[in-house]
Amino acid sequence: MLSGRRLDLLDPSPMDIEIEDIAHGLARVARWNGQTLGDHAFSVAQHSLVVEEIVAHIQPDIAPKWRLAALLHDAAEYVIGDMISPFKAALGFDYKVFEERLETAIHVRFGLPAKPPAWVKTLIKQADHACAHFEATQLAGFSKAEALDFFGAPPEGYDLRIEPLPPSQAQERYVQRYHVLSEAAGFAPADAAFDTE
Repeated sequence: MLSGRRLDLLDPSPMDIEIEDIAHGLARVARWNGQTLGDHAFSVAQHSLVVEEIVAHIQPDIAPKWRLAALLHDAAEYVIGDMISPFKAALGFDYKVFEERLETAIHVRFGLPAKPPAWVKTLIKQADHACAHFEATQLAGFSKAEALDFFGAPPEGYDLRIEPLPPSQAQERYVQRYHVLSEAAGFAPADAAFDTE
């Protein structure tokens, strides 16, 4: 990683994970394999920011730690990229185990439970599908009917106009949002968790 960390992909350690590496990677990973309109790809970092916002729209009283979980819902992709769902399915169970190990290490690193409660995962998935609906119709050439068929309807009262950000802006916003949510959740600054003196 650019931070100098070395991450063992088969046995990832929370101590080798840094938010700056995640943000840097996610800002450069394109949703839809880059097959989108615009001067910039719609990055996983920007997608994650929107998903966190939609989670808060659906459940305004949700605890900050679960909003942080929403922000980090695709964080593993800073290492493994954003594979489209049909390809993930074709790779099979071993891929899912690999991804889950990395997600667990990320959650532990940033003070979240290794496995979020089922209701949190369901809520994040709902927000993820809502964001994908907007991405599909505005960036990826889907008709509204196709997007409804694949992703369902966005939550009532939520609208979004997507303007893909340059990677540097997406990265900066991701890191800023992480710090806001981490502080709101009452977690120590990420670096302090692993200080030895």
